[in-house]
Parts: sequence; C-alpha cells; structure tokens
Amino acid sequence: MAAASHAPTSWRSQLERNACGVPASLGGMKITETIEVGRPVDKVWALFQDVPELATCLPGAELTEDMGDGKYAGAMSVKLGPMTANFEGQATVTSDADARTGEVSGRGVDKRGGSQGQIKVDYSLESMESGGTRVLVEADLVMAGAAAQFGRTGLIKEISRRLIGEFVDCIEGKLAATTAEEAAEISAGEVKGMSLFFASLGSAIASFFKRLFGAKKADG
Repeated sequence: MAAASHAPTSWRSQLERNACGVPASLGGMKITETIEVGRPVDKVWALFQDVPELATCLPGAELTEDMGDGKYAGAMSVKLGPMTANFEGQATVTSDADARTGEVSGRGVDKRGGSQGQIKVDYSLESMESGGTRVLVEADLVMAGAAAQFGRTGLIKEISRRLIGEFVDCIEGKLAATTAEEAAEISAGEVKGMSLFFASLGSAIASFFKRLFGAKKADG
C-alpha cells in the first residue's frame, strides 16, 4: 500500500480545493461531537498527550511509526458491510497545554480499494462541575473513492458516533487501571463490519422516515 505522501497529485489538489470550501463529489463533511469522561481533566489531558497509548483506543487503528516532531505513520481499517477500507498514511499532532487544546491532521490512502481521505481534527478539554472532563471535537473530513459513497448517505457520521462510544469506554478503562501494565492491556475492539453497517443503516432509515412523516404532519 502507498503512504499518504504517495497519493496522486491531482487527488491532493482536489482535496485541498474541497478543504477550502469548493463543492465537489468527494464526500466532504464536518463532524462535531461532545464527549464526557468521568475522570479529572488533568488525567484525561495526560492520556491525550500519550499518542501511542491513545491510538490503542481508536477502533481499527494501528500506529506503525513515531517519526518525531509530532508526526506519526499509521493505518486504519474500517469494515463497511461488504467493503473494507484499509487506509495507510501519516498524521501530525500538535497541542497547547495551557489552553488544553490540540489538533490532528492527516491523510490516508486505501490503494487496494481506491479510497482516499483527508481529516483535520480540533479538540479541547474542559473541567466539569462533576469533576469529570468534557471533550469537544470538531472534525473536517474529505473522502474520495468508494468510501465517499457512505459519506453521501450520512453513514460515516453515524458510524463515527458509534466508534466514539468505544473510544470513550477505552479511555475510561485505561484511566481506571491501577497499574501501567493493566492500562496497556486495555484497547478498543476491532471495528465490527456487518453489524455496524446495518446498525448505522437502520439509524439512517429511521431518521429518514422521521423527517418524512414530520414534514407530512407539518403540511397537514
């Protein structure tokens, strides 16, 4: 498989045009999520700065190389029904400890499946009155190829919400561990293919009919 830096120049320029807001049929979307973790913000922040450890909480993700200066090489495998997208690429991670904010930007290529992706994630952590931590996440995602078809139907957004649930469970488990060895043994499970696909499809269909009947009631 080719690394993200080996993607065709025409595709890279197309993604850059989409990132600037020019409409195209590559499945560009914005995902906004709020995550609540029942642990103090200092502990959650410390885990977020341990990128290799945090990567084990991302379902289907594998960190393959720490390239230094906040740059990492890795792979991401996601099964979507009959389709499996195996992205391989690089990401750059930056953070501001004083503001408790960070940014992750990366590109990946699934050469076998003909899909490409570019993502930019901004996150911030804030303390809650309960003593827990609220994590605000904003992601700008652009996809091309077969995987982009799922973006058009909204399935990628639904799947991302389900994966975030697994991500939070993994974080909670690591922070609750009493030893470093115990924490290291906790990781996110493999992204389930058919069940995740049909669960997401069911949510999309239910959402469609809800909007449809809501519109009919309004017209009536």
